[in-house]
Amino acid sequence: MTPADLQYVHLGPGHAGLAISSKYPDGSRVIWSNGADRISKIDAKTFELLAELPRPDKELLSSDEADANIALMDQQSGSELALTGLGFGAKYLLGLTGIYYALDVDNTLFIGGEDSVLAYQDQTVGDPRSPIILRDEWKRPAEITGGFVGVNMTFDGKLVVVTDEGWIVVLDRDFSDYVAIALPGQEAATAHNAEVVASGVTLASASWVRNSIAVDDQGGIYAVSLNEMHKVVWDGIKLSNSPADGAWSAPYSNSAGKGSGATPALMGYCDDRFVVITDGDEQMNVVLFWRDGVPQGWEQIEGALSPQIAGQELVTMGDPKLTAIQSEQGVVVGGYGALVVNNESPTIPDGYPAKAARLLVSYSGADPAFAPHGMQKFAWDPVARVFESAWINQQASSANAVPLVSLGSNTLYTVGGREGKWALEGLDWTTGESVLTWITGSVRYNTLFAGVFIDDEGHIVHGTTFGMVRYPAS
Repeated sequence: MTPADLQYVHLGPGHAGLAISSKYPDGSRVIWSNGADRISKIDAKTFELLAELPRPDKELLSSDEADANIALMDQQSGSELALTGLGFGAKYLLGLTGIYYALDVDNTLFIGGEDSVLAYQDQTVGDPRSPIILRDEWKRPAEITGGFVGVNMTFDGKLVVVTDEGWIVVLDRDFSDYVAIALPGQEAATAHNAEVVASGVTLASASWVRNSIAVDDQGGIYAVSLNEMHKVVWDGIKLSNSPADGAWSAPYSNSAGKGSGATPALMGYCDDRFVVITDGDEQMNVVLFWRDGVPQGWEQIEGALSPQIAGQELVTMGDPKLTAIQSEQGVVVGGYGALVVNNESPTIPDGYPAKAARLLVSYSGADPAFAPHGMQKFAWDPVARVFESAWINQQASSANAVPLVSLGSNTLYTVGGREGKWALEGLDWTTGESVLTWITGSVRYNTLFAGVFIDDEGHIVHGTTFGMVRYPAS
């Protein structure tokens, strides 16, 4: 296969996620995506751009300028490429908001902003080719503090959002009513976030809550704060932090002081149901919490801070000399398996700002000097009730993508560096062995922190440096 087999559409920067709609009256579907400078809508069958709406006060990046940027980076390597990427990161990604989103059955796209929730929809309801409009905006009431950092949906059709100062809000999708509750310990959030800003650290990398939320089918809402994992319970009328209603809070290790970088992920079946994150240690652990309460007779794991923790395993990537590794993405879950990737550049160029080291794996993440390597899968044994490392692949690279596991094909898909070029990679979910490599080459196909998705026809789709790409289904 060659780049000619790929479908690509220019969308501008910052399209880290996408949402595939339910069917329109004519049977078609669209792909919604929110980026740094626009909201976009793409035909899910033809991959044609149908409509886009500029974000307020944003100038749209043209395809010509994007192509020129791509051509420049494709000609560069090493420190030169790293410095170009540093400039592009400051220009296109700094201050990026509205990363998390939810699309409902009515094809309304909800995005959390700094102090409001935005609802976008078709100007003509039911017409996939209709222009995009801002339906309305829900302004955060004064008693709810912080900027919105996560969006999800409850199983009874409510919108649920979380702020970086620890408020959980369940909101009617027409914005007519809401219910809110503060996470335990939330009273310390405002001061903590102010200290982060005063120290010069980017708030998004160290705020009291800095990840989205997970929601289960029994009303559980899972949020991770600076030092604790929380379960809040929604019963259809009220939110509760009370253990009597099944809610809980449990501490996790946070020696680095910035908290978890992972959005909580749900895992497991039947009696063994978990929520999983990575912790805040310099060398992170994958931490498994009992979702529905601690089983009778369960003994607290050695080194764990709470009996709520069902498993806690150090991430080593197979390197006994490793002392530091952290993640800024959720744990990839499939069945009882939980996978983390290495996003740490092996080198930092002279003169490169240390606090921007994460950007080395962004635009220059396929370059041999900066490409991170390593993936580690952990697994829960429901018979022995043990959580442990299942396999390690030290050769595979997942530079900045959020991987996806397809249980149907038993394959983990991601994007990383191969031979100094960008490449789509596939690993056997059971063994960790490489089963697919497609070198796409250009930085045009760099995921740039985007998630990998599979549509209902089997195409792999993901956001890129300045757009979105779709691979053939076979």
